[in-house]
Amino acid sequence: MTVKELAKQYPLTVLSEEGLDNVVEGGYAGDLLSFVMAHAKEHMVWLTIQGHINSVAVASLVGVSAIILTEKSMPTPDMLEKAKENAIPILTTPLTSFNLAYLLGRDGMLGGEG
Repeated sequence: MTVKELAKQYPLTVLSEEGLDNVVEGGYAGDLLSFVMAHAKEHMVWLTIQGHINSVAVASLVGVSAIILTEKSMPTPDMLEKAKENAIPILTTPLTSFNLAYLLGRDGMLGGEG
């Protein structure tokens, strides 16, 4: 599945389109950047409320396919700019990380460990 396909099937709003063809093979939910660096894996989507530029640095380091900002969190302008440079799509949703992860898992949309 791609980020674009995921965005069409769930209540997600695309805020940064670069990288929408990135492959999604799992997911990770968390807000503590050090935990994300240690536990998220390449090609996962990352569910978080952290809408700042440091999140893009972590996502780039890990190789996540997209950052999904939950609970109506919005990115800072510098986060959007850095995400575009790194082809990491930024999406947002009104759902909590728990609720979105539940829906994705229930529907079998995310493989892997997430």
